[in-house]
Amino acid sequence: METTHRVVVGDARELSAVDDDSVELVVTSPPYPMIEMWDDLFAELDPAVDDALESGDGRAAFDAMHAQLEPVWDELERVLVDGGIACINVGDATRTVDGSFRVYPNHARVLEAFESRGFDPLPDVLWRKPANSAAKFMGSGMIPPNAYVTLEHEYVLVFRKGGDSRSFEPGADRRYEAAYFWEERNRWFTDIWTEVRGELQALEDGHEELRERSAAYPLEIPYRLICMYSTYGDTVLDPFWGTGTTSLAALCAGRSSIGYELEDAFREVFADRIEAAPELSRTIGRRRLERHREFVERRRAEGEEPSYDAVHYETPVMTKMEREIRFREVSGIEPLESADGYRAAHEPLVIE
Repeated sequence: METTHRVVVGDARELSAVDDDSVELVVTSPPYPMIEMWDDLFAELDPAVDDALESGDGRAAFDAMHAQLEPVWDELERVLVDGGIACINVGDATRTVDGSFRVYPNHARVLEAFESRGFDPLPDVLWRKPANSAAKFMGSGMIPPNAYVTLEHEYVLVFRKGGDSRSFEPGADRRYEAAYFWEERNRWFTDIWTEVRGELQALEDGHEELRERSAAYPLEIPYRLICMYSTYGDTVLDPFWGTGTTSLAALCAGRSSIGYELEDAFREVFADRIEAAPELSRTIGRRRLERHREFVERRRAEGEEPSYDAVHYETPVMTKMEREIRFREVSGIEPLESADGYRAAHEPLVIE
């Protein structure tokens, strides 16, 4: 099996390199309006943002920032297949503007934007991203009533394009081999992820100038979402590509990917990261199987024996749908002839 991983240097408000109805899944994390590290970017796109902030009009700045995301959501509606899924990782912002502290609900604005385009909202996920500070309050401390709750979570908003789910031919290998284990389903499809932690994106030496532009989420988040909402061979789009975490997750999961990024220098970062994809994909597959076998042993210790046997690995499984599960490893990577990405070969992961 082969996958391709294209990187387009360009503005996500116009995804001209992506055809209509050509993407099965979107996994992305946009710049968060009213988070200060993104002020300059939004102001470059619309000087009214800077004017609003300087005049102390936080609401106007918030609206102007979200207006710059609207064309991206239009493009996602165009490129997603019917029944395709969009997963948008976004956090709300807390900020003091003109002496007044408040929360700016980014997740609510994104939800409204997708609903207005005909997407069906699906149950979302909250993942806990602890603050670096040991303090668990803001404001007046232990004296009521002017303290504020510490904001320590982000949202993964999930939307489906159109009213119907995707359909597949009966017994499609690319779907059944991409199955997840029963206990993974129970952990992944819960609405609160407490075991996923936020992490700084470690950039290689020589890329320090990009550090402030990097706000990558943990690899675990796009990897889970890709496994949950796509099958082998699908294409995953990230219009806010950054250091390529979504593409790296797609590589390890046996999916193709397309990334859009304004900063050309991030492609050099990804070129460094992609070298680790073969070993990383093997490690992920082995770790998933190892954790499953540990789960099986716990079930047996409780007196419950799984009912089925996996076809490709020496392990029992809980349900008939898991029997064909088969992990993929990256066995080779080469640049595309167009020099805008990579072609990867994938082989079934063999575990003795």
